[in-house]
Amino acid sequence: MKLGFIGLGGMGQPMAGHLLAAGHQVTVWSRRPDSADSLLALGARRAANPLELAACCEMVCTNVTGNADVAGLAAQLLEGLAPDGIHVDFSTIAPSVARAIAARYEARDRHFVDAPVSGGTAGAQAATLAIMWGGKAALAARLDPLFRCLGKTIVRVGDAGAGQVAKTCNQLVMVAAIEACAEAARFAQAAGIDFARVRAATLGGSAGSRVLEFFGGKMVARHFAAGVQARLHHKDFAMVIDEATRMAVPLPVASAVMQQLDALMAAAWGTQDTSTLLRVLERSGRHSLAD
Repeated sequence: MKLGFIGLGGMGQPMAGHLLAAGHQVTVWSRRPDSADSLLALGARRAANPLELAACCEMVCTNVTGNADVAGLAAQLLEGLAPDGIHVDFSTIAPSVARAIAARYEARDRHFVDAPVSGGTAGAQAATLAIMWGGKAALAARLDPLFRCLGKTIVRVGDAGAGQVAKTCNQLVMVAAIEACAEAARFAQAAGIDFARVRAATLGGSAGSRVLEFFGGKMVARHFAAGVQARLHHKDFAMVIDEATRMAVPLPVASAVMQQLDALMAAAWGTQDTSTLLRVLERSGRHSLAD
């Protein structure tokens, strides 16, 4: 297929690389031209701007930061895509924003698919991402070859915006679990018990989870370098709280986690891993896993 890719960060670069490796013709555009260099060396083509990129592609992928970024790109891509062209957005944005963009595309006989992913940079590099997508069921046959290059778990959740609803639910559960791990680590240390042993014991029990294994392990090792930067989870939770307020849906646990993420950002730790939530708790007491 003739594919376009915009958003060549830690996730986008390996994703675009997998598409090239599968034999697709990939055209890229980036606000930072040098971020495309490694892909150009693999055979990608460079477009001068998003409009030019869309005009030469049957399907365009984006993976950028937030609502405004996606909406701004969509306005340009919509002008370049041919009728029946598809814009697949892998970003995490508000469901309401995804639905609004999809409606504008449908009015012009183009398609917008929200397909947020979970799995982090490791999943992007290994092509094992979980892809949760929203859009017309009739598009599945065209999308499947693309998604199979990038992910291991691929689920159409529903119509436009449904993928973002699923990603919101993913973030609610995951980040709340990271905070729970941090609180368990803080509690164990305050009680004079090695959290490494507590974690080893609980991994085999009903609290065992990927979050406890991965993020709990980072807390034990005090390895706070980012897999996914905490500022992105802060952005996601701010968006979730805004959407929930608009829908009058109470999210008491998420609201408490949001306060901890706010404190993390205030401490200038936004570029660290979200396991840094442990350090937020440690600031309020005498005990530290490093003691």
